[in-house]
Amino acid sequence: MYLITNGKVITRDRENPYFENGAVAVDGSKIIEVGDAPALKLKYPGAEIIDAEGNVIMPAFINAHTHIYSALARGLSINGYNPTNFYEILDGMWWAIDRRLDLEGTRASAYATYIECIKNGVTTIFDHHASYGCVPGSLFEIADVAKEMGIRSCLCYEVSDRDGEEKCSQAIKENYDFIKYTKDEPNNMLKAMFGMHALFTISDKTMEKCVEANNGMTGFHIHVSEGTNDVEDTWMKYGKRPVERLLDSGILGEKTLLGHCIHVNDEEMNIIKETGTMVVNNPESNMGNAVGCAPVINLFHRGITVGLGTDAYTHDMLESLKVALTIQRHNAKMPNVGWAEATGMLFDNNPKICAKYFDEPLGVLKAGAAADIIIMDYKPYTPFSDANIDGHIIYGMNGRQCLTTIANGRVLMKNRELIGIDEEKINADITETAKKLWKSING
Repeated sequence: MYLITNGKVITRDRENPYFENGAVAVDGSKIIEVGDAPALKLKYPGAEIIDAEGNVIMPAFINAHTHIYSALARGLSINGYNPTNFYEILDGMWWAIDRRLDLEGTRASAYATYIECIKNGVTTIFDHHASYGCVPGSLFEIADVAKEMGIRSCLCYEVSDRDGEEKCSQAIKENYDFIKYTKDEPNNMLKAMFGMHALFTISDKTMEKCVEANNGMTGFHIHVSEGTNDVEDTWMKYGKRPVERLLDSGILGEKTLLGHCIHVNDEEMNIIKETGTMVVNNPESNMGNAVGCAPVINLFHRGITVGLGTDAYTHDMLESLKVALTIQRHNAKMPNVGWAEATGMLFDNNPKICAKYFDEPLGVLKAGAAADIIIMDYKPYTPFSDANIDGHIIYGMNGRQCLTTIANGRVLMKNRELIGIDEEKINADITETAKKLWKSING
């Protein structure tokens, strides 16, 4: 066992929220005790010490919506790509990439994503994958890397009609096979959802096939009303709004996660609430794609569980937190709104989303919770406690201040050095794979 000690401990546990000079005792994959450092040092004299050196000890971060397949896009410029709307962004950039991703590219993308997660203190992700260059086995490829790198992952494949019936059928089967695998070989670090792309790329026939294949095994992870084209297409073809279409198809429910939900109306919000369906907001991606600002405050006021994701725009959850706050205030033209909603998405609701899939409590430091812990390089020069930690986080921290990352009791990074990971070799391999991908796109 070991003891993470000599730091300011923020627990996110309402019963014991803060220890000025605290420590976290870890045995195996679980936290066994959190308390004052002197007392725990006496209680566990044989424990290996991880010294926080006066910095902040806190729960690791959770990313409720990201895309591993986009990892190799960093720095890519596609010839002739000059999008003027959301569809052109999808078709000109992201579909151009995923249509050329083979298993090697998927694997490289997973390595790149997981390394970035570790460095930013993220130990749990909900990923929505697409690699229409090679569908079969892609989720299993990601899962292998997840196990190697030690990041807790809930994976799914993005079903879509956009590349024809054969690819669509492969995507449905990939979801089914992977869901079945996680059921037959349980792993507390690896779970599955049934993935679907936006409704404007999915026919009723395909949706019925997805529901039939899933057969209630798990929840759905699907993009909803991210762009106005999703709303317009559904209305023109089916005479209903996207959330209504999902309701009629039997897709909504307590384990289903709707990405974005920017253009949902009041009636759709009521349906989301009544069905217990969850939503995930991705503020930076929404701004970058110029698709609008999600009605987060309204969703919160209705009692809907809204989590925070990045849509792979970043792997820094604190970066997304800051943007989530500022875009809500900007959109409302009110400088006194959004604080509770922004922090609530990351620190309260992302753990609630995890609880639908993972057995151990996440996002909290208390006895019995998973040992997902980070040490942040932060020594405050103003008063600091559980009463103002969110203010310190929003205005004083970013993900790259993470010094040490622990997931499920395994130390993945210590003092900014990756443990048991040959980063230089992995980076070199990723670079070579990216070069091949870029060449295939630009010729």
